[in-house]
Amino acid sequence: QVQLVESGGGLVQPGGSLRLSCAVSGLFMSYGTIAWFRQAPGKEREGVSCMTSGDSPTHYSDSAKGRFTMSRDNAKNKAHLQINNLDPEDTAVYYCGRVSAFGTTWCLAEDVYNYWGKGTQVTVSS
Repeated sequence: QVQLVESGGGLVQPGGSLRLSCAVSGLFMSYGTIAWFRQAPGKEREGVSCMTSGDSPTHYSDSAKGRFTMSRDNAKNKAHLQINNLDPEDTAVYYCGRVSAFGTTWCLAEDVYNYWGKGTQVTVSS
């Protein structure tokens, strides 16, 4: 059974940082593409960052460039999302998604992913 479990969310003040984690079980995370998405209250889910196997560069949405850093630990079958200088606009539920396909041109599209976690809440407020 494939499971993705996000963790690391919480309440943080503006300007703070968080490191989110996505633990994958039931398949090898590295044999495909993994991504982070977020959904703010009243908004649609949006792609934040994604990475595929091999040496392909990590892909970020325009809103994530500069403050978000995605990484992965293949040995632990985990992906991470470091978010710095958090802003109230970053308040959302953050999800990780996984698909057994390789590529970056499409990897911020929600529809391609067939495995999802339940999300972790990030709230940025003073």
